[in-house]
Amino acid sequence: MTEAKRPDLRAMEKAADRWNRIAKPLHGLGILEEDIIKIAGMTGSPDMDLSRKAVVIMCADNGVVEEGISQTGQEVTAAVTRNFTTGNSCVCIMAERAGAEVIPVDVGVAGSLEDCGHVYPLRSCRIAAGTRNFAREEAMTEEQVRAALRTGTELVKELKEKGYGIIATGEMGIGNTTTSSAVASVLLGKDPGEVTGRGAGLSDEGLERKIRVIREAIALHRPDPADPVDVLKKVGGLDLAGLAGVFLGGAAWGIPIVADGFISAVAALAAEHMCPGCRNYMLASHVSAEPAGEMVLNALGLKPVIRAEMCLGEGTGAVAALPLIQMAADVYSRMSTFEENSIEEYQEFSHA
Repeated sequence: MTEAKRPDLRAMEKAADRWNRIAKPLHGLGILEEDIIKIAGMTGSPDMDLSRKAVVIMCADNGVVEEGISQTGQEVTAAVTRNFTTGNSCVCIMAERAGAEVIPVDVGVAGSLEDCGHVYPLRSCRIAAGTRNFAREEAMTEEQVRAALRTGTELVKELKEKGYGIIATGEMGIGNTTTSSAVASVLLGKDPGEVTGRGAGLSDEGLERKIRVIREAIALHRPDPADPVDVLKKVGGLDLAGLAGVFLGGAAWGIPIVADGFISAVAALAAEHMCPGCRNYMLASHVSAEPAGEMVLNALGLKPVIRAEMCLGEGTGAVAALPLIQMAADVYSRMSTFEENSIEEYQEFSHA
């Protein structure tokens, strides 16, 4: 995919006009109003139907864990992925409350997933048993990156055809704050020390090691910042590539994709670099507590609806935003207008 279709400006104008006629203070719901207008542009209709919601969780391992950049080992990726399928995880419990279907996807989990549950069936799309250790060699082949991208885009097409109106993004992969920090460093043109955080909880020594590993890997492989596929291939992950495909799919099929935190936002940034204009089909859920959380959203021009210092991952932030977006859609669709209430409309005034 090389070109994103333009949002439907006429649908956005109609949505903005609808907000201005609803009997409440102008712009009173802030970013939520902006998001509803954006969704109208994405779908090509000022009518909102977000009743079917999904959270797509890309699961994969990262060989760079060998460098001691995480508190835990790769076995945790498989364990948490299995928990997704039984409904026994943070995102599953939150998704149940939000009315969202959980769709865990194995794009590269190294461990065995034979004993998975059936509450949320696992999509088996494994491309490799994790990536290679990018501290020593390139993380993936170009073919593997493109296969993961296709996995994401094709899943979005399937969900759109099934009637889903909005998709949240999530991920699971021990070591993926390291891969995300590496990709962010290259795409943002920032030193790894500026964009790298403690992930799931590193000591000062662990953080220093993580930054050093990223810096040395970038110097070794020299990923091309003008070629996001090359960046993912050299220092990325299968989960990141799969999520980038989800964001590309949103732009291809006209469906809103909600970015979770730092990791999925980095995938969104990679998608935007692959397909300029793709960001017009993205919504930001929250600002991650990771150092580059705000930087990546600013680079994408996205405004988050939540600021809660979350950094859990799995898609929890994206799922937390879904009820807020649905509430805004309900107000937009059901609230009476000034005219219907025989009330004079608010006037818009410019400010010097």
